[in-house]
Amino acid sequence: MNMKVLADTLRPEKLSDIVGQDHLIGKDKVLTNLVNSKHLFSMILYGKPGIGKTSIAYALSKELDIKTKFLNATSSKKEDFEMAIEEAKFYGDYILVIDEIHRMNKDKQDILLPYIERGTIILIGLTTSNPYHKINPAIRSRCQIFALHELTTDDIVKVLKKASLKLENITTNDETLEYIATLSSGDVRNALNTLEVSYYSFNKKVTVENVQKINAKPVFFHDKNEDGHYDVLSALQKSIRGSDVDATLHYLARLIEAEDLDSIYRRLSVIAYEDIGLANPGIGPRLQAAIEASERVGLPEARIPLGEIAIEMALSPKSNSAIMAIDEALNDIHKGNTGNVPEHIKNGNPLYKYPHNYPNDWVKQDYLPANIKDTKYYHVKDNLVEKNLNKVHKEMKGEK
Repeated sequence: MNMKVLADTLRPEKLSDIVGQDHLIGKDKVLTNLVNSKHLFSMILYGKPGIGKTSIAYALSKELDIKTKFLNATSSKKEDFEMAIEEAKFYGDYILVIDEIHRMNKDKQDILLPYIERGTIILIGLTTSNPYHKINPAIRSRCQIFALHELTTDDIVKVLKKASLKLENITTNDETLEYIATLSSGDVRNALNTLEVSYYSFNKKVTVENVQKINAKPVFFHDKNEDGHYDVLSALQKSIRGSDVDATLHYLARLIEAEDLDSIYRRLSVIAYEDIGLANPGIGPRLQAAIEASERVGLPEARIPLGEIAIEMALSPKSNSAIMAIDEALNDIHKGNTGNVPEHIKNGNPLYKYPHNYPNDWVKQDYLPANIKDTKYYHVKDNLVEKNLNKVHKEMKGEK
């Protein structure tokens, strides 16, 4: 019985077989030029799962005919790394490919660093995380960093057509291959696995209907412990801030599909006060009501109150005057611009003027410390609510 996975049998042995990544591979592109010059440097390849990181490392190794070892930063033991070092000393030219390099602990890093520094080991690190945030600076500074781009549906279809030729007597069509590619959301490994499972599960007949019996839900990169999760949350906030209701619903749907209600609640709460703020101060209580309704009904019904409040937030007028004001005040505190509380507003001081005893419940007196008494933190934004608040405030003080 041949249990070799289809994705592995299709692993490209030269860069020209790689699908996508045209910014790195092709005439006068950096990786192709490195192969042509037969000179390789340590590098980190990062991007979403299934877009070709391992395939590029494999192709570089094959084309340059350099002894290569593949390890995983977490599952491979310290002894595996020590053995790789000894092999590198013996072979001279040596590539060490480390998957999930952002998870490599300090012990393994300390072992490798001197040999990467000397060039004994050419490191190719693979990661789904942004290396500028997640990879040890000592490793990062010794590597060139290359970001891989997402694959298109057309890219995935090309790979699936090539894979179909390896599956004897397969029955399929372009519509089905495009459907599999769309489901994979740019993850070529997932697409190949879906094709292979369908082929063996339904007597070599790969149809849309059969694929749906295996998996009718699209794949997308959403790991709560990885950058993809925070990218989606960031995109949700920026879409609401930018008043794009359709983008708002798209990113909210991705979070709902991941059943990540807690992150939705936290991020929407931040947006309500950071980005909408005083332009629509009633949004906070309405959001809280939507969160409570979502908690009460649970998924899938929670999508209804969350969708409604997200639409309202996207269409709402926006103001960041509140966050700007409190940040200005905090910045003063951090710089030491404080001073003593004025005597007349200290606890129990008889000189304090009680505003409710005066017309319009206001009386002129200083509240800030003397050395910063003229400081202005809050600056009115040009929206109806804040203009009305400011108008009432001026009238209260007898100003025009």
